[in-house]
Amino acid sequence: MPFPRPGRLLRRARLGSSRVLACALVASLAALSSVAHAEDEYLRAAPEIREVLDAPPPPSVWLSPTHRHALVTRTQRYPSIETLARPMLKLAGVRIDPQTRAHHGERGVVELGVMTLPAGPTRPVALPARAQISGLSWNPAGTRVALTMIGRDAVELWLLEVASAKLRRVGKLALNPTLGGAMQWMPDGESLLVQLVVPGPPPPPPPAPKGPRIEVSDKVGSASSTYEARDLLRTPHEADLFEHYGTSQLAIVDARGRVRKLGKPAVYTSASPSPDGRHLLVERIERPYSFTRAYWRFPAVIEVWDLRGTVVETVVRQPLADQVPVDGVRTGPRDVSWRPTAPSTLLWVEALDGGDTYAKVAAHDRIMMKPVGGAASEWLQTRDRFAGLMWLQDGKHAIVAEADRAKHRQRSTLVAVDRPGEGARTLWDRSWDDRYGDPGDPVFEPTPTGQWLVKVDDGAIYLEGTGASPDGDRPFLDRLELASGKRERLFRSDRDGLESFAAWLDPKAGSFFTTRETPTTPSNLMLRTLGATRSGAKQGEATRDSALEPLTNFTDPTPQLRAIGKRLVTYERADGVPLSFTLYTPPGWKEGTRLPTVVWAYPLDYTDKAHAGQISAAPQEFTSVTGTSPVFLALQGYAVLDEVAMPVVGPTETAYDDFLPQIEANARAAIDKAVALGVTDRDRVGVMGHSHGGLMTANLLAWTDLFRAGVARSGAYNHTMRPFGFQNERRSLYVAPRSYLELSPVLHADRIDEPLLIVHGEIDANPGTVPLQSEKLFEAVRGTGGTTKLVMLPFESHGYVARESVEHVLAETAMWFDRYVKNAGPRKAKPPTKAAKPAAPKADAEKAAPPAKPAACNCEDGARKRRRHRRRRT
Repeated sequence: MPFPRPGRLLRRARLGSSRVLACALVASLAALSSVAHAEDEYLRAAPEIREVLDAPPPPSVWLSPTHRHALVTRTQRYPSIETLARPMLKLAGVRIDPQTRAHHGERGVVELGVMTLPAGPTRPVALPARAQISGLSWNPAGTRVALTMIGRDAVELWLLEVASAKLRRVGKLALNPTLGGAMQWMPDGESLLVQLVVPGPPPPPPPAPKGPRIEVSDKVGSASSTYEARDLLRTPHEADLFEHYGTSQLAIVDARGRVRKLGKPAVYTSASPSPDGRHLLVERIERPYSFTRAYWRFPAVIEVWDLRGTVVETVVRQPLADQVPVDGVRTGPRDVSWRPTAPSTLLWVEALDGGDTYAKVAAHDRIMMKPVGGAASEWLQTRDRFAGLMWLQDGKHAIVAEADRAKHRQRSTLVAVDRPGEGARTLWDRSWDDRYGDPGDPVFEPTPTGQWLVKVDDGAIYLEGTGASPDGDRPFLDRLELASGKRERLFRSDRDGLESFAAWLDPKAGSFFTTRETPTTPSNLMLRTLGATRSGAKQGEATRDSALEPLTNFTDPTPQLRAIGKRLVTYERADGVPLSFTLYTPPGWKEGTRLPTVVWAYPLDYTDKAHAGQISAAPQEFTSVTGTSPVFLALQGYAVLDEVAMPVVGPTETAYDDFLPQIEANARAAIDKAVALGVTDRDRVGVMGHSHGGLMTANLLAWTDLFRAGVARSGAYNHTMRPFGFQNERRSLYVAPRSYLELSPVLHADRIDEPLLIVHGEIDANPGTVPLQSEKLFEAVRGTGGTTKLVMLPFESHGYVARESVEHVLAETAMWFDRYVKNAGPRKAKPPTKAAKPAAPKADAEKAAPPAKPAACNCEDGARKRRRHRRRRT
């Protein structure tokens, strides 16, 4: 495919530094032409890529609460750009279609069937023309399914009768999903609690502003999180629009469509019935709204209502939470919910540390309990930040989860409900980075009224997990005796496929549902039945034999992808940290033939070297290549090093002080291994990443000479634009200036002397990665004479979803790497130049040290690049 002619999209050709003045003037005029804003047609990818994009996704299975039936669904994978181009309102953290009030650009289910379990037929459900189902909800009995369907002018409520597989609309109701779930089943399973649209036109805009936009901040004690300003309220008119579109009428609707309205219209964010169905827990937002925070930080009132809509009691009035510390929580009652094992008892959490997760205190949170109409009492204090509460079916126990963010640790404690402070037993206290030591998650089952509880069987609970291991993921099912702590492994996925527990069918008979996939077969529903006990089972292996019965037979929609080679590769970094990547090779590749190679990675921080190198891949999973995956490049003749381990190891407080030398060491180790395997041509390697991986890509081009070109997507490249923390760096710019400045490629754009393709969605909603970040990086690289190109995708956010956008990004990426990597030829001899990042500064000297030129590290590559950097400046 030819490279686009000059003037297409945004680009800048490199300018020679030794030109005479006249030539420089001509080049400057040409540059002005090349960076003019242009709008062009979407590019088409290669035919073999389009074939994969056109293929339908495999079906998915959704089990009913009783496990007698399942829904078989197929979801729209890529909406059209016309769908994304529909009108959109960005109001206080939500993006909606003002015509329907659905979340803007929402993708939904487009095919639906009802399957009888365990081995019955699947009956197709007739859907209206151009139907798009945005929500599915089984009733507790598994006899009906409530659906929200996006119509032309409204989000509609529909009911599916499972017995007949017939679908019908419930009245002419218009649901309002703007600020949360628009419908949920009541405990009786026969009626639904819904949020209805309040009819009326939106408030008109004022003919002219009444005055300037003013923001004021009084002196505060600590920094707080920041948000994408373009999604926040900016004017009084936008505040009025938020109130208009966020206002709902609560109501209860039965299966016949009879509506009983509750209370008055208000800006409701949630409403949930008590387990006994006699009360509602209702949260609504009140003015004044904030122009610097999203709606979930607005003032709110949480109340208990009866089923007539009368307020029984006010639980809390929450003020505006505009000073929540970074990684912190709001003060006062939060996470208010119903206790699922009591008729109508409230639970909530209160911070004991002022909301500061990193404060040095004896206890960070306390859990409160209060029966409706009764007094509140403290139930339990947690040493670390509260992270969850799971109630057991026996009604006597609960599992309390806590998290220590600074140390990357999590703890789960089994407590007695009536005596939580007595005899509590720690089940797990572990690093969440330790994938190999993950004990799994408890298996839940619903009650007849729809409450989900941890399944208890003869004094034991079941745990299902991903089963990470040095061989890749091998999911498991364990049985844990609560009294003794004895653990038995009932099932473990074999090495030929990836099989995960889904739900019990009959625990006494030892039968349960699983989903199983292989590298050549998509996920299918299976029935596995436990058999006799094995003798001499090895540590970690299943102690029981089992038989497997397939229940579905979903076939491979993209068989051409099976010609791509795939294998897990392990190796070590220079300092001994174990690493890995998944290697994809082109169809027909012959061993020993060196290939142009693309590295794809995303940096993650760890506190322990042993955990940093653990395998996170699943070699036996079905290879499904979707979206803008780099694996598509394997169809274009590239070796792809996918999910390259990119750990940054160190204390949480100072991990980013070592970011640059560690990502260089990771990248160097991956390339060295791929070269040693006889796969990669060292002179033809590119790098690409998305979001934090985009930052990684730009920094690797700036600070190393490992790559010939790069593709950075939707990243943040100037950390001074978000001075109160980025990714997991929680220090501010004013405390750790060196970390912010050295990791900002915009400030080192004159070092980026390899071609860089920059891609970004024009309406990126992710905090920190505003589109301006990519625009400024492009301007900086262009302005310092670098080779770069900027592609801004209309109507796309942080991830790219429209079919046209996805195909365009794939085409741009392939053309970029074809020109600057595959067909680049041998490297030209050049003076040693690039200086890599210096050794990490001491934390206690961080603030006092003035920004300085980076010192050379002990790597030869870094020294060469630094010298070339100085020569270019001269």
